[in-house]
Amino acid sequence: MNSLLFTAVTFVGFTALVAIISYLKTKDDNLSTQDGYYLAGRGLTGTIIAGSLLMTNLSAEQLVGNNGQSSIVGMSPMGWEVTSAIALVFLAFVLMPKYLKTGLTTVPQFFEERYDATVRRLVSFIVLISYVLIMLPNVLYAGALVFEKIFNVSGILGISQFASVFIICIVIGVVGSIYAICGGLKAVALSDTINGVGLILGGLLVPILGLIALGNMQSDNGGFIEGIKAFVSLNPEMMNSLDEPLSQAPHLPWPLLLTGLLVNNLYFWTTNQSIIQRTFAAKNLKEAQKGVVFAGFLKIMTPIIVVVPGIIAFHMYGVTGDDAYPMLVADVMPKWLLGFFAAVMFGAILSSFNSILNSASTIYALDIHRPMFSPDAEDKRMVKVGQNFGTIVAIFSMILAPFMLYMGGITTFVNSCFAAFNTPIFVCLFCGFFWKRVPSIAPKIIIPFHVVLYTICNIVPCFKQLHYLYFTAVLFVLDMILMYVISKVKPRESDFILNDSKAVDLTPWKHGKVFAIITLLIMLIAYIIFSPLFLGK
Repeated sequence: MNSLLFTAVTFVGFTALVAIISYLKTKDDNLSTQDGYYLAGRGLTGTIIAGSLLMTNLSAEQLVGNNGQSSIVGMSPMGWEVTSAIALVFLAFVLMPKYLKTGLTTVPQFFEERYDATVRRLVSFIVLISYVLIMLPNVLYAGALVFEKIFNVSGILGISQFASVFIICIVIGVVGSIYAICGGLKAVALSDTINGVGLILGGLLVPILGLIALGNMQSDNGGFIEGIKAFVSLNPEMMNSLDEPLSQAPHLPWPLLLTGLLVNNLYFWTTNQSIIQRTFAAKNLKEAQKGVVFAGFLKIMTPIIVVVPGIIAFHMYGVTGDDAYPMLVADVMPKWLLGFFAAVMFGAILSSFNSILNSASTIYALDIHRPMFSPDAEDKRMVKVGQNFGTIVAIFSMILAPFMLYMGGITTFVNSCFAAFNTPIFVCLFCGFFWKRVPSIAPKIIIPFHVVLYTICNIVPCFKQLHYLYFTAVLFVLDMILMYVISKVKPRESDFILNDSKAVDLTPWKHGKVFAIITLLIMLIAYIIFSPLFLGK
């Protein structure tokens, strides 16, 4: 009972500390304007952007889902993390200058400027549906599952696992909604950065303590070094990050690393509103590029937290799947640290939840409600509309989240769902920036074309043996060909011109490309280490 009380006190203490710091840093901000509420007054620095990008992406979904995958297949799921560096470098130096030049608040805004209002609404509805039906419930469920497995909430309260997950989802949803709805983007980004420091520290403890425990299982005088030896040698095939070409999910076949997975990452890191909204809020291009490149470097390091523990759990318990990470944490984390770790996990879950919720509110208020229902509404009214919509979405997500318990593996489910629509949206955005004569009819053809073909590929029996990212790779090429044909057959009457909004200073980061090259070289080294050339024999 004393241990449980100490855990509760340290959990509440760290969680409250983050809330107090975030409040003190944002209490004087003007949240009545569009830029003030949705873009943090366009004043975010590189450090905060990097921390917020990482924490928006890194949540219990990755900690549970990716470690669950690695416990089954080994190191190959590191591809989801490590290759993100390519997409982030692309964002920093190819798209970021164009994004900030336009002064966008949301990605769908560009689709109206480049194509027409119908395309803007189409993209907005697709993104909102994905947030409400997939991302938000999944983040809540994954977080609830971690707390249930580590702290045995159902056992303590004497209730079913479903009921336990439901209660935890409500708690996470309510607290996360307060950040997103009341504090705006700056409160979200600031809390992300603080929680990010805690997650790195707490997250690193799990593989370190896990390796020590694994070493102790090998001999009485084991420890960390012996644990590393066992980790590498017990099942050498699990050290190989390059899976066979015809492997199925959750394996990640090596031909997909620079094809289907790259396309998937390009959408997620360069087009996904919940991710890049904090880059739109940068005080200038230099800070945006600093934050994005640093986030790319951090993504190369995250497999230590989201892949390695799953393999350790496999070696120690023989367990595989989404139970692997919670079981390892419950076993190796000292009782006196459980409260801090719970707070860190809670912060990671909140970071993803409130970021997605904030972006959903932004898209609804500015891309759907204002143009369709209140074109002349003031910013203050749009902030209120976004807050009301966020409240409704949060409640719906809390109700839907527990039913994710019956969806199987978390990561595979989410990624396969997103693959249905993420590629055509990225294609339309990329070609919109760089092909000046693409007409407004093109997205209206390409997006439905892709969704229908992707669905067929997943239904036809002869295709079911292929990894779904192969469909992404092939359909990306078809989308680009179709886009080219349309632009030639029925080109836009005049060249599209990207107007300069003068929103921020567009001077690039002087040393940015040097750090980007270093980041990509580290990514390459990581793959050499975990390949048949070195550890993955």
